[in-house]
Amino acid sequence: MKILHVGEYAKGGIATYLREVISYQKQSPLIEDVYIAISGYNSEKKYPLPQENIFYYKYSRSLKNILRAILSINNYIDKINPDIIHVHSSFAGLFVRIPLFFKRKKFKVVYCSHGWSFLMDVNGLKRYFYVLIERLLSKRTDLIINISKYEYKKSLKLHIPKDKSVVIYNGISNVKKASKKKGVDNFDNSKVNLLFVGRHDKQKGLDILIDFFNQNNYMDIKLNVIGSSVLSNNSRLSTAGNVVFLGWIDNDEIDEYYQSCDAVIVPSRWEGFGLVAVEAMKNKKPVIVSNRGALPEVVNRETGYIFDLDNMNSLKKILDNINKEELTRKGYNAYYRYCNLFTSDIMNKKIISQYIRLIESSGKHAK
Repeated sequence: MKILHVGEYAKGGIATYLREVISYQKQSPLIEDVYIAISGYNSEKKYPLPQENIFYYKYSRSLKNILRAILSINNYIDKINPDIIHVHSSFAGLFVRIPLFFKRKKFKVVYCSHGWSFLMDVNGLKRYFYVLIERLLSKRTDLIINISKYEYKKSLKLHIPKDKSVVIYNGISNVKKASKKKGVDNFDNSKVNLLFVGRHDKQKGLDILIDFFNQNNYMDIKLNVIGSSVLSNNSRLSTAGNVVFLGWIDNDEIDEYYQSCDAVIVPSRWEGFGLVAVEAMKNKKPVIVSNRGALPEVVNRETGYIFDLDNMNSLKKILDNINKEELTRKGYNAYYRYCNLFTSDIMNKKIISQYIRLIESSGKHAK
């Protein structure tokens, strides 16, 4: 099998996912070769592939660039002639599948939205438009991977084809990244150290969390914030005395921060899966999550805490009674849950199993 992965802006969680999948697939005896096509703009550039197997197409998100992206990607598809195209994210799904309404499909299309666009916090008209587009494009799709049961159930209610849909949880490897640092200096061990990791945008809910800490000046709890800011008004993010902004931390050093904190907090407004929660669990840390999206599916009461984003008193009750001994116990439970549900091996074996099923259904051999 020759596999081509196609993405748009491959950064953050999607880039992590791609690296996990590509690393596994290039070692698989069932796969002949692996390629990737992603935007040269706003994408991470480190992938475990030879440079000739990586294609950066010229694109930035605008209407005039969509046609250019479609043409570039389809020229690349014709050049390498893959057996399976695994598409990542909504825009990449558009680039690959729109031309298939006008020409014969020679390959199988696997599509993963990495969070359905119609489940985001958008107005009703936009949501209806996103649903219509996904329904239309599903006609040129052989397999739809949902990253959580939450996403799967919601998509079926909106008439995304059930016979093409499966659930495969995101997974990450258990290899701890080697760091040149000898410790994290920012954490005060006399306090409960909470860690937020993610973009400082609306989806991730950091503004809600900072407002909460501004209103509740905990002397024995410290919030440590990792990530880059994209909010237009950053002043409101710097008023709490028990909040420390650590900036962007290199991916090779992030595990050390997970290991040094007492718990990770994820206050997202919407979340198709919640990869940060799994990264915390891999590092034996409990997770405090909002009750939105798939987060209560990934984290349960034995592995962390769930609070109501519409009632922040629920978070106050959790933090008022938090202690390190209980956090340590929940952290071990979190690691056990990670090992049973969210490893890279589990995810990748399921993906390749689906590839094989698609190839065999077309009368071809898997290799």
